[in-house]
Amino acid sequence: MIMPVMTWRRNYVLVDIDTQKHLFSGAGIVCVRNHRRVLANILKVIRWARLNKVRMVSTVQILPEQYPFSNRRIDELDARRKIDYTFRKRYTSFEAEDRTDLMPQILDYYDQVIFEKRCFDPFEEPRADRMLSELNAKEFILVGALTEGAVKATALGLLTRRKNVTVLADATGFYQRRAGAITLRLLLERGAKVTDTHRFLASCCS
Repeated sequence: MIMPVMTWRRNYVLVDIDTQKHLFSGAGIVCVRNHRRVLANILKVIRWARLNKVRMVSTVQILPEQYPFSNRRIDELDARRKIDYTFRKRYTSFEAEDRTDLMPQILDYYDQVIFEKRCFDPFEEPRADRMLSELNAKEFILVGALTEGAVKATALGLLTRRKNVTVLADATGFYQRRAGAITLRLLLERGAKVTDTHRFLASCCS
């Protein structure tokens, strides 16, 4: 019998999706268009999470030598690097492997669990799939990139598993504004909440 990952019954889990330097640095090869504003809002949300002891599940995409959106090679090690302030003090990380083993009640021991993934969709990685599927929280708050890529896949996967999902639109980065807007409308239709950082943080503090 496989022991469940956890029964985390706090209000929120923050899902931090691919907040990596090559996506959010102005010098990055495939930087999102709205990276400065998005980064400022991601920082606000992570500060809120630290202050309120909100646990985080993070993903890091391990890119192939040839990134699908660019004809230029990317240094794989650089692509792995998360933005410094997206790390919590007590974190653990898992390489992308075809395994599902995880410590029971893992979020009792760590503030953040980081999963490497070989694709956009975290539910295609066995460990990340198990973590997000078994994690029992009132609401999953999504930030990161890409709105029309990994954020969309993560939100739809959670909604399929009947999780409550809130996407902070101004804390997610896109390549194409129209594609990002279409994605947010789709997620609304599928049952997600879509709001902005200011409204979300104000509602949490009220």
